[in-house]
Amino acid sequence: MPDDKTNVYTLTVEIGRKEGDGLPENATGAAMMCFCPAKDEAEAVRETVAILKQGGLAPLDVSSYGTLEERIADGHDINDEEKAMMQRAIDENSVVVAMTSPFFDVG
Repeated sequence: MPDDKTNVYTLTVEIGRKEGDGLPENATGAAMMCFCPAKDEAEAVRETVAILKQGGLAPLDVSSYGTLEERIADGHDINDEEKAMMQRAIDENSVVVAMTSPFFDVG
């Protein structure tokens, strides 16, 4: 069970294409919003990338938006559903993928 020093970090991960990744056939990649419990941001990034790779995805880039407290301090509006997913990440001590948005070429 995570201790009191564990925070949940909000991360956006850019995903490239990989055979069997489950993305729509004509997608060029995707962005995934994830919540990861960790002692610090670096651990959250490492754990999230490792889990996504184990899931057959190809992470390319990670952006961190910090912890709940940091996001509130930055003026982010965080709804109850998002807070519940953060709590789920803590309760299950696992990465929670909250949303996947495929990318498509236009034109």
